[in-house]
Amino acid sequence: MLNYTIHKNENSTQWVTFIHGAGGSSSIWYKQLRVFQINFNVLLIDLRGHGNSKNINQSDFKKKYNFTLLSNDIVEVLHYLKIEKSHFVGISLGTILIRQLAENHTSLLQSIILGGAILKMNFRSQILMKLGTTFKYLLPYMVLYKLFAFVILPRKSHKQSRTLFINEAKKLDQKEFIRWFKLTSGVNPILKKFRNIQLRIPTLYIMGEEDYMFLPTIKKMVLQNSNFSKLIIIPECGHIVNVQEASIFNNEAIQFIKEHL
Repeated sequence: MLNYTIHKNENSTQWVTFIHGAGGSSSIWYKQLRVFQINFNVLLIDLRGHGNSKNINQSDFKKKYNFTLLSNDIVEVLHYLKIEKSHFVGISLGTILIRQLAENHTSLLQSIILGGAILKMNFRSQILMKLGTTFKYLLPYMVLYKLFAFVILPRKSHKQSRTLFINEAKKLDQKEFIRWFKLTSGVNPILKKFRNIQLRIPTLYIMGEEDYMFLPTIKKMVLQNSNFSKLIIIPECGHIVNVQEASIFNNEAIQFIKEHL
């Protein structure tokens, strides 16, 4: 089972589960933990090969990764803890896992907050993935990861998020990076499916104004599903919104959760 950490709030029955992105770990939520714990019970999870989930069930972890498998890992933790329903907060690739959960385990999700959400790989990101596919066995994975970090978070104001992005990735190994890279490089078909199915779960998208790779698609999605979706765009902010603009992210996410208790 995945590594997890719980932070109980004896005055609340509500759970909030945080899902990080590829190359990260549950530690990327350090700017959220304290303020969310004041209001809710908090569950932090390390995905396969990340954080303290690196060396768990190694034979099982050699399976080819897919989003159903990875989302079922999360479900296993919730079932083990007897959490019947939770609000989910995700960032970057973690938002795809939450979206997969919404497809296969709808009853578990009370509301969804997706920061730096990914619902389509644009032309530039597809070129980036093709380059990565070509060189993933030839170059140390950190060379590729740093390239991705600078393409996704190019501005000077993104430096803190970019540094965190890179430092967390250093904790992976080459084989684990390749597993996740293969998963991500083939993600467009599943994202197309997600774009064609409107969720009936209250969903808040929190996006940076400067998240040029992923924001345009999210704008279209929210217009198509405005009954259940809401979009907050943070000015002068990049992809990793929970780090760069933590205060805005926290306030908007907590308010949205409280509206859907």
